[in-house]
Amino acid sequence: MDRYDVIILGGGLVGLTLGIALAKHQIRAVVIDPADPAKQLAAGFDGRASAVASAPWRMLETIGVGALLEGRGCPIETIRVQDGLSPEALLFEPAADDGALGLMFENRDLRTALDAAARAAEGLTLLRPCRPVDVRRDLDGVTVTLDDGRAIAGALLIGAEGRQSPTREAAGITVARWSYDHVAMIASIAHEKPHGNIAYEIFYPAGPFAILPLIDGADGGHRSALVWTVDQKDAPAMLGLPDRAYQAEAEKRMGGILGAVRMTSPRSSYPLGFHHAARITDTRLALVGDAAHGIHPIAGQGVNLGYRDVAALTEVLVEGMRLGLDPGDAQLLARYQRWRSLDSFMVAASTDGLTRLFGIPGRPARAIRRFGLGMVQRLGPLKNRFMAEARGETGKLPKLLEGLRI
Repeated sequence: MDRYDVIILGGGLVGLTLGIALAKHQIRAVVIDPADPAKQLAAGFDGRASAVASAPWRMLETIGVGALLEGRGCPIETIRVQDGLSPEALLFEPAADDGALGLMFENRDLRTALDAAARAAEGLTLLRPCRPVDVRRDLDGVTVTLDDGRAIAGALLIGAEGRQSPTREAAGITVARWSYDHVAMIASIAHEKPHGNIAYEIFYPAGPFAILPLIDGADGGHRSALVWTVDQKDAPAMLGLPDRAYQAEAEKRMGGILGAVRMTSPRSSYPLGFHHAARITDTRLALVGDAAHGIHPIAGQGVNLGYRDVAALTEVLVEGMRLGLDPGDAQLLARYQRWRSLDSFMVAASTDGLTRLFGIPGRPARAIRRFGLGMVQRLGPLKNRFMAEARGETGKLPKLLEGLRI
């Protein structure tokens, strides 16, 4: 039976990053994922894009993934938040020497870089496609039986399978969850005018409309990713519109800020919901990423919350093992729980509050929102707090988020 320090169930953006980070610090890990990597890396598999905040980006650079993404990310130099097409806007613009707030990547580029780094990481084993059929945890360790009959053992199990994590469910961990009755429509667009490295978050009563800057295409054309939120009942009709009509509707909501728009990818969609695990640890178990918390994409913090989990858990395990502790030691898991539970809950609560605030219809609510945006724009300390959150730099930062090896 093969033995590892850590067994990671789930090889998505967060699970693979954790495996690489652990391997870079001489912790033997295995990643088990039922998806075929060849299909996941195929063109058209995942048309989404992700904003990687500046602190998680420092971690990706430190563990060797950043070099594989050279030239693929579009710096986010400004975030513009506005209520509808009101000229009153909240602008997050870092000082010139602070660097970008983050980088926008197409998910396929992230997956490709993580896959290459994971394959090259000494001490990291990849079992893909492979499915666990039996998982046992007790005080002595973890045993996982795979669908090909093999059994592997480890000291700690990581649940990184996403929102519907079977590991979390099997552990009996209570989850607070609700649906927003909204659907996010995703597409990539080409547009007439340059985006100027600005990410737009335009709030409408039906939900936020985000325009996220991407690097120019091979033909020099300007590109962005759209995350367009609509009421669940309207989604089938909107998704069924011909491209020309969909483009016209998008241009109307953009108020012409980027000129004429052309679809450059198929449209996809997913329902929006909130969930937050009551705890993120159990006997020889830790949850990371969407297995632990799933939030509204309103602030682009979903994958960044997962990356903050990775940085904190890696630091806890590396420091604990240097002291001679077992990676599944209850003391280490308690430290991870304390470190991440408050931060993840505060981010989740604030994004939920923003979603509800901007969803209140009517003129009085709109007037209050616009007044509030203007006040935050003029209040330096409050604005700086929001900007630190966008960068992923609030709370006690793990070393990896500071760009340091542990």
